[in-house]
This record gives sequence, structure tokens and C-alpha cells, in this order.
Amino acid sequence: MNLKNKKILVTGGAGFMGSHLVDALIKNDCCVRVIDNLTYGKYENLIQHEENNNFKFILGDITKSHQVAEAIEGIDIVFHLACLGVRHSLKHPYENHKVNAGGTLIVLQEAYKKGVEKFIYCSSSEVYGTAEYVPMPESHPTFPCTVYGSSKLAGEAYSRAYYKTYGFKTIIVRPFNTFGPRSHYEGDAGEMIPKSIVRALNGEPILIFGDGTQTRDFTYVTDIVNALIESVECDEMTGLTLNIGSNFEISIKQIAKKILDLTESSSSSTNYVKSRPGDVFRLYADVNAFYNLTNWKPKVSFDKGLQKTIQWFKSVPQGIKSLLEKEKGINWE
Repeated sequence: MNLKNKKILVTGGAGFMGSHLVDALIKNDCCVRVIDNLTYGKYENLIQHEENNNFKFILGDITKSHQVAEAIEGIDIVFHLACLGVRHSLKHPYENHKVNAGGTLIVLQEAYKKGVEKFIYCSSSEVYGTAEYVPMPESHPTFPCTVYGSSKLAGEAYSRAYYKTYGFKTIIVRPFNTFGPRSHYEGDAGEMIPKSIVRALNGEPILIFGDGTQTRDFTYVTDIVNALIESVECDEMTGLTLNIGSNFEISIKQIAKKILDLTESSSSSTNYVKSRPGDVFRLYADVNAFYNLTNWKPKVSFDKGLQKTIQWFKSVPQGIKSLLEKEKGINWE
């Protein structure tokens, strides 16, 4: 499928990954519409497109059917990224479920009713829980540790059901950990890499939850976005569930050291604090299925991506010091 001139809806398009996806789609001459309630998203992530006739922003909520129906009118393809995060689910489990699972069902329902050509559901590696063996193929058991992971798995099940029951063309992708510019450092949305960069650039010690031996499979955000686009362009992926990752793992301790070295932080230290509830111990993707169906492979190495991310945080207009005020440290209580 050629995306050029297609009308595309990105739910959660003002967020970290969503806004990078919008950037790429606009460059591909797509007509892009975004629906986002700006709970985690920021309109400033999209402001560069506001004068573009091929772009439209809708302030809306995916749990409200009438708003979703309006956003989907005339749309060819839906990329469904809108969700609430892992730490949010620890304190607000029902709200997390309502948005991530219930909201997905509403978007599926309206997309099917409106005759959308393809629906791409952006799931998460959190559906697996901790690795029982590595690398983790799509057949690995799904045993999520949090309501977030469970709600994303429910969204997968709804997407598969629409494919099986109605013949609706859905594709499910499971990105492993994503990082890069615009990543969330604030509040309960804050993740390890951006939180640590903000702290290191301000001369504060990096916080390591638990013993730091937890591992993750990180991929730079533009590589993840390119994979999402490859997935919709590959007709053989219709009805499938596929991992997206870099096929490697790195420990949290190693990441902290790299950030301290690259930022030349005046702190040069780490503080070990209590483990996060529901934290996954090990993630390491087997991405051979995705590789075999596409020409996609990550182009940005972890170290290069880390350098790019640090540089982005250094150059934020409001200044790096102002960001520290929103970095909550322990962000699930």
C-alpha cells in the first residue's frame, strides 16, 4: 500500500511517539489528522505543522464515541497510539483500563463502521511481562505484570477479534522500549532515559529502581516510526501480531553510566531506591518475523540515539533547569 495522499488518523498524535509518526507521515505527503486530549501529549510537539493544509488537530477523547466518529470521518488508515501509561495504571487502574482497553474498542468500532482500509494497533512489550526466555518471539507467553500491560493485551484481543469476526484489516505491533527527543520525563509518564537525562544535566544523581540489573531492548523513536509505516505498507502483515525492537538488551545500570558519561554530569552518581511495583525484569525482542516481512532494520544505534536525545534536552527553549521541577523521582505514588 502506498501511503502518499492517504488520509490518516493518528490517535495520541501529540505524544512522544505519535508526534514523530505525524512528522514522518507529513513528509510522505499524507493528509494527517490527530485526535488527542493532551493528557500526556503536547500541542507544541505538532506546532510546526499547524499552517500545513494537510494537517488537522482535534482536541478529543477516544473514550467518547461521537468525538472518535467525527475524527475518523473520511479517513483511510488509523494508527491507534493513544493510551495511558504503566505508572499511571498503578494508582488509577480503572481509568487506565477505560482508556487503553475501552478506548481501543471504541476506535475499532468507529473505524470499522466508517470503512477504514487498515487499522494499526500500537501495543507494547509490557503484554509479555518478564521474559521467561530470550529473545522473545511473538509466541512467548503473555503474562502482563500491570493493569497497563493487561489493558494493552485486551486491545490486542479486540483488534484480532475485529479481524477474525468482521474481516477488518488490523495489524498489531508490539514496540519494545522506545526513546528519543520529546520522550516523557514528567510526572507518572516519566521514563528512565528522559528522567535520568534531566537529572544528570541538572547535576542530580540518577535514580535506579531496584538493583539496576533489569534489562530492556531499546529502539530510537524514528526507527520505531519507520517500522510503523512499513507495517501499514506491507499487506502480508494484515491480521498479524509482530514485535518491533532492536534485537539486543542493555541493563538499567549500563544506561545510567552511559548517560552520566555523555552528559559529563557534575553529579556523576546513581542512587539506588526501592523497586517499582510491577516492574518487568527482562525484555529482549525476537524481531525476525518483522525483519523477514519488510526491509526495515534499526538505523540509529543506541549510543547515537542517546547522544541525540541528550542534545535535544540540552536545547529545550525553556532551559533544562525548568524541567527538573516536573521530574517526580518516584512517580507512581
